[in-house]
Amino acid sequence: MADKKPILIDGKQIAKDIKEEIKKEVAEILDHGQRPPHLVAILVGDDGASLSYVSSKEKQSQEVGFTSSVYRFPESISEQELLETIDFLNRDNEVDGYIVQMPLPQHIDARKIVDKIDPKKDVDGFHPVNVGRMVLSLPSYIPATPYGIVTLIERSGIETEGKNCVVIGRSDIVGTPVALLMSRKGEHRNCTVTLCHSKTQNIKELCLQADIIVVAIGKPEFLKADMVKEGAVVIDVGIHRIKDNSEKGYHITGDVDFENVSKKCSYITPVPGGVGPMTIVSLLTNTLSAYKHEFYQE
Repeated sequence: MADKKPILIDGKQIAKDIKEEIKKEVAEILDHGQRPPHLVAILVGDDGASLSYVSSKEKQSQEVGFTSSVYRFPESISEQELLETIDFLNRDNEVDGYIVQMPLPQHIDARKIVDKIDPKKDVDGFHPVNVGRMVLSLPSYIPATPYGIVTLIERSGIETEGKNCVVIGRSDIVGTPVALLMSRKGEHRNCTVTLCHSKTQNIKELCLQADIIVVAIGKPEFLKADMVKEGAVVIDVGIHRIKDNSEKGYHITGDVDFENVSKKCSYITPVPGGVGPMTIVSLLTNTLSAYKHEFYQE
C-alpha cells in the first residue's frame, strides 16, 4: 500500500455534480410555474473571510437558479435590530431559508440570535431544535460542513460499516456533529467512533487504530504519517494560510501533513479542493429541502 497512490476525494467535482442535480430540479420547479427557492444571508460588519464566503454563497445560489438575497448591516447594529430582522425573515413566506454569518460583533449574543431563527428556515442547522432532531436521528438540517463530509464519503463509495472512525476536534459545528453522524445507522454510516480533542492523551495510538480519520482541530499539519495506519481514509477539514518565501508569500495547508500522510492512505481529501467546496453546496441542498418542506410539514 505504501507504494500505491491514494485516491484523491475530489470535493470540487462532487460539489459540481450536486449543483447540477439541484439546478435541474429548480428548472423543473420553474417549468411548473412556481417560484424558485429563496436563500437569504445576513452579514454584519466587514470581516474579510465572511464577505468572501457570503459572496460565494450568493453566486452559487444564483448559478443553481435560486433567488439570493444578502442583508448587509454595519458592525454597529444593535442586537435588538438584528433580532427584529430575524423576526421579519421568520414571517416572510417568500424566504425558504436563511443564515446569519458568523462571527458576530462582541456586543451581540450569538446564541440569542441563533435561538430566534425559525427552525424551519434554519438551513445552517445550528438551532437547538435541529441539533436535537439530528441527535435523535430525526430528519433535520445538518450543519453544512459535517453534511459535506458525510456526502464526500458516501459519494466516494467508501466502506464505513463496522469501521473505526476517529474524529479529531469536538467543535459544535464540525467535530461533534460528524462523530454523531458517522455512528448512526444507515448506509455509509455505522462506524465505531472515537471523538478526540485537545485533552485526549493518547491521540496517536487511537489514530493508528482508525480506518477513517476526520481532522478538524484547527492546527496546521497536525496529523503526521506516524499517526496513520496503511490504507486509512483521511478527511482534512482544516485550511490555513502559511507565510513563506514564494512569489505569493504564502501557501495553503490543512490540518494534515498531506505530503507524507497521503503516502499511506487509500483515500484522502486535498486542501484546497476537498471539504471546502462541499460546504456551500450542502447549504444549497438544505435550502432546497426547506423549500419542499421535507423536514417540517406546514
